[in-house]
Amino acid sequence: MRIRAVIAALPLLVLAACGSSSTSTASSDAPASLSSGAAASGATGAPASGSVSSSAVADLGPAVPAATVLAPAVAAAMLPTATGKFGVKPVLTFPKTTPPPSLQRQILTKGTGPVTTKGDYLTTNYYGTVWGSATAFDNSYDRKATSSFQIGEGKVVPGWDVALVGVKVGSRVLLSLPPADGYGSAGGASGKIKGTDTIVFVVDVVARIPLDSTGQTDAVLQPAPKGVPSVTGALGKEPKITIPKGLAQPKANAVYVLARGTGAKVKAGTVLAQLVVTDFTQTQTQSTWPKAGASTAAASTSTTGLQSITVDATGALKGLVGVPLGSRVLVLVAASTNPSTGQASSAAVAVVDLVAQI
Repeated sequence: MRIRAVIAALPLLVLAACGSSSTSTASSDAPASLSSGAAASGATGAPASGSVSSSAVADLGPAVPAATVLAPAVAAAMLPTATGKFGVKPVLTFPKTTPPPSLQRQILTKGTGPVTTKGDYLTTNYYGTVWGSATAFDNSYDRKATSSFQIGEGKVVPGWDVALVGVKVGSRVLLSLPPADGYGSAGGASGKIKGTDTIVFVVDVVARIPLDSTGQTDAVLQPAPKGVPSVTGALGKEPKITIPKGLAQPKANAVYVLARGTGAKVKAGTVLAQLVVTDFTQTQTQSTWPKAGASTAAASTSTTGLQSITVDATGALKGLVGVPLGSRVLVLVAASTNPSTGQASSAAVAVVDLVAQI
């Protein structure tokens, strides 16, 4: 299968060739200091409460595997306290004790929204600092802009992948991450975090975007464009593309709005979408839509569920700029030739449900 060559002009990163992994990434607006490599497996094995022994402190080193589950909660007195309400930059006060040698989560304010699950894209505010420091190495409050990223998929530090699953939207949480659950032996944040540092975050969970999210089911249908592939299927469901026999391949990239949503207008950047892509012979077709009856966990794969696409002012998706989120659009991509390899790619067509911008 040469599906990558077929859609080479279209930045749909999920559609890799058979046998290769997805190159889909978290939002470019997500905190860069939170990116990490693959997490090692295994639990940290920490005391549930009480004082931390000197031998346990030695176990804080990066050789300890990253946690796969939260450790039993330590006594509240062993964790920092945080002032401030949800949405306001916190002020942290640290105890005089040594950091707990395990991944810890404390719910400071319990939200009333839906519970986060593995694979969700989260919108958050956050404040991060090294244990005992009065200065943040990174925080979104001063930028006055939330950050969005995917959890549970290795796109952020291991401690976030574990501790931000199972939290209600609207919650403020305190996280304490030993080195293995943070940046490991390499440290991070341009040298501000050493490989032996425990780091602490306060995270406000503003919203979640599930992997099975779609465009608006009440988007306003637009007149069907003529001379292009036809699209059938109810809004909120996987669409079907039909290319009439003899239809000429497009000579230029084009975007048609099939159903207009009411969300904010798309800007250049990263957009989350569900999509179906096919070449003009319809011999190679792939879809990100989760199949009926599939569990959320099953949808959390490299090629299924909500995906991030890049919209810029010059690429095949430039016509998406200004289209309201929630819309369903038809994208035509003209045939092209790779200038480096000389390999030709067939024209392609995609139906894209625009879900969110991150």
